Amino acid sequence: MAGASKNSRTTVATHKFICPDCGGEIIMKTIMENGRLKNQAECQKCKRVERRPKDFK
Repeated sequence: MAGASKNSRTTVATHKFICPDCGGEIIMKTIMENGRLKNQAECQKCKRVERRPKDFK
């Protein structure tokens, strides 16, 4: 008897990050810079930019 595949058992959970300064939502952006992809976290309200959402604390 075959079991469920590994991919079907995983659950997808999204986490919303909130800026501690203004309370706005932090979104991740991918930017092409010097031929390389660069991920940045940006607050939609105060436009603060960090490398990852954890750096806002």
